[in-house]
Amino acid sequence: MGEAAKGKIGGLAGVIAGKSAICTVGTGHGLNYRGYDIYDLAKYAEFEEVAYLLLKGALPTKAELADFKAELIKARALPKEMREALKLLPKDAHPMDVMRTGCSVLGCLEQENLSVAKMSFPDQLKIGIRLLGIFPSILLFWHHWHKSGTELNTESKQDSIGGYFLEKLHNKEPKELWVKAMHVSLILYAEHEFNASTFTARVVSATLSDVYSAITAAIGALRGPLHGGANEAAMELLEEFKSVEEATKGIYEKLANKAKIMGFGHRVYVKADPRNVVIKEWSKKLGDDVGDIKLLYPISEAIEKIMWDEKKLFPNLDFYSASAYHFMGIPTSYFTPIFIMSRTSGWLAHVYEQRADNKLIRPSSEYTGPENRAYVKIENR
Repeated sequence: MGEAAKGKIGGLAGVIAGKSAICTVGTGHGLNYRGYDIYDLAKYAEFEEVAYLLLKGALPTKAELADFKAELIKARALPKEMREALKLLPKDAHPMDVMRTGCSVLGCLEQENLSVAKMSFPDQLKIGIRLLGIFPSILLFWHHWHKSGTELNTESKQDSIGGYFLEKLHNKEPKELWVKAMHVSLILYAEHEFNASTFTARVVSATLSDVYSAITAAIGALRGPLHGGANEAAMELLEEFKSVEEATKGIYEKLANKAKIMGFGHRVYVKADPRNVVIKEWSKKLGDDVGDIKLLYPISEAIEKIMWDEKKLFPNLDFYSASAYHFMGIPTSYFTPIFIMSRTSGWLAHVYEQRADNKLIRPSSEYTGPENRAYVKIENR
C-alpha cells in the first residue's frame, strides 16, 4: 500500500507543488508578503499599499498609491447589465454565490484580451484592479436591492476598499477606528501561499484560461467551511452562548461529543497562527468601542483557553475575525465575501506569477481500485 493510501499525505499536506516569490508561511519563515513582515504591514500600511505590493511586486510611493487608489475608485462602477443580473439573483442566495456569479458576469461583459500563442496578457493588471474595486459594489448592490429596493450609488468620499464597504453597508460615514480595523483585517487575509483557493486559481491559470475564470473558481473553493467559510461558522458558534459559564459548559460538551470546533488549528502552522494576535487585539478594541453586551470577546477567550488546554489547538485568523466583524455591524453571511475583497489581491498575484512561467498543473494519483476485472456483457449481468 502506498503512502497516499495510508493517508500520510492526504490532501497534499507537506507536498511542494511549485515555486513562488509572493509569500512565506510556516515555521522558520513567519508570514511575509514579498519579504515584508505581516506585523509591520498590519501596523503601518493601508490595505491598498499591500494590494499594490502583491500585484506589482513593490510598495508604492505616495504618488503611486494615490494613482492606484484613483483607479480602484473608478473601478467601483457597476455596468447596467451587471445591475440587471444582480437584480435577478434571489434574495435567499448565499452572498458567496452572488460574488461568484458577479465575477463570472463581469467576465462576459469585459472579456480579457488573451494572446495565448504569444503568452501575452495585456489586460491582466487592469482586470485585477477592476475586480478589487467592483467586488464591494457587487455585494452591496444585491444587498440594498433586496433589503429596500434601492440601487446602490457607488459615489463615495471613502478612498479605501474597507471604508467604502462600511459606508455603503451602513449608509453613513464609518468610524475611523472601523476603517483602520478593516485595513488590518484585509491585510491579514490578503495572501497565504498555496492555500486551497489560491492553488485553485493557479490550476485554472495554468490551462491559460482567463483571469475571471481563475478568480471565479477560487471563490468557489473559498466558499467551503473548511476554508473561508470558517469565520461564519465561528460566529455561529459564539452566538450559541450567552455567558462565559454557558460557553465553558457548552464547549466541553461539544468536545465530549467529538464535535468540530471551527476557527481552531491550521494545516500549516504548528504552535500558533501569527495573524491571530493582531486580529484578537482588534476584536478587543472594537468590542470596547461598541459595548460588548453579548460578551463575545470574553466568551471567545474562554473557548480559546479550553481548546488549548484540552486539544492544544490555537485560534486561527477566522476565530477572532468573526467577533471583530460583528462589532462593526457586518452580517455574518458577509464575512467570507470580505475575505474575497482581500484575498483577490493574493489570487491575482499568483495568477500573474503562474502565467509568467507557466506549466500545466497535472498531478498524478495513486490508484486504489480493483484490478484485472473481466468485462461481462450486459445480457449476462
